[in-house]
Amino acid sequence: MVLDPGSDAYTLLAEERVDHRFKGLPPDADGLTVGELAAQRRNLFTGGFTTPVLALSAERLEHNLKLMETYTARHGLVFAPHGKTSMAPQLFRRQIEHGAWGITLAVPHQVRVARAFGVRRVFLANELVDPAALRWISGELDADPGFRFVCYVDSVRGVELMDAALAGSARPVDVVVELAGGEGARTGVRTEAECAAVADAVAGARGLRLVGVAGYEGEVPDADPERVRAWLRRLVALAADFDKAGRFAGVEEIVVSAGGSAWFDAVADVFAEIPELSLPVMKMLRSGAYVSHDDGHYRELTPFNRVPEEGALEPAFRLWTQVVSRPSAAQAFANAGKRDAAYDLDLPFAQVVRRDGAERPTDGISVASLSDQHAWLRTAPEADLEVGDWLGLGLSHPCTSFDKWVLIPVAEADGTVVDYIRTFF
Repeated sequence: MVLDPGSDAYTLLAEERVDHRFKGLPPDADGLTVGELAAQRRNLFTGGFTTPVLALSAERLEHNLKLMETYTARHGLVFAPHGKTSMAPQLFRRQIEHGAWGITLAVPHQVRVARAFGVRRVFLANELVDPAALRWISGELDADPGFRFVCYVDSVRGVELMDAALAGSARPVDVVVELAGGEGARTGVRTEAECAAVADAVAGARGLRLVGVAGYEGEVPDADPERVRAWLRRLVALAADFDKAGRFAGVEEIVVSAGGSAWFDAVADVFAEIPELSLPVMKMLRSGAYVSHDDGHYRELTPFNRVPEEGALEPAFRLWTQVVSRPSAAQAFANAGKRDAAYDLDLPFAQVVRRDGAERPTDGISVASLSDQHAWLRTAPEADLEVGDWLGLGLSHPCTSFDKWVLIPVAEADGTVVDYIRTFF
């Protein structure tokens, strides 16, 4: 079981009162609980929502959840999607209901959120040397025999700091040696010899247990299919070498983990080549952006472009903003900006204009830049855009879209809002 059925945190979410803290929600809903507002099934366009307002497509969310559930099962992968994308426990729960082993996270605060909402399997795709956080993790492990926690290690010094912080713990913390994507990459051990030294340090640490190897192929320099697969084969060979040397004695299975959102097809292919080891192998994929996908960065990078026979993810976000100024035939302004829309990888994309209940194409309309609270729109002569129109924007990069919204309506295709997703950044 990967969710604690006794957790009442989800009930408390539904009991939270709607007020000024939650942008975009109807002003006349103040004082209602989130559950009461959801039960009203208001329409996103006629139910009093104010712009800007970010919405998630109910149908596309479900499609994406089912697609990755099917994909990982087909390829024999254990799925631990990265929760830092959404930091939305309601989505964590749905991911787990759709077959996820558990949730990947990046920093201690995120683990605390997941634990508060009953997540019982966590893969921390990062090094952890903070003594206060380690003591808290140790307490969670000691108090809950069903809690599984795994994190990275990439240095002897880090192992020493961890072991010192975990003195007196009843259960060891499971760790995997992180293999770096290459020179100049992010975290991770650079060479196989250094990996062995880190593994030796773990073997001498009372508070740690080595259970596998891991890394992130997205950090491979000048990544292309050949370079990514070569790095993944290094990771697999490292696991095999560790196993041959007896470094996994006393564990039930060997964890081999990789997988962002750009190369999971390569991960599936190379992990299918893992030779028989002395123990069962948990082939863990950690891709997270799939849950909402996007209209920019990940639409271009998704492996489903290379393997279309496997299906296709669908962008689930749409940011609705309103045209508030039309100072010239070549320019207009809408009331959503950097506070509302992801802009670190691409500017938003104009997708649909809504006027008097009807939607029309955005021919001749593009987002030229963003201010804090305005989208600068470039309008060609053919653009049909008026003050008061609602403009639907597609976004690029889910990770910097979710974090700008605390409570996000989930709307069906006709605009009926059926749920609200709470985020914790």
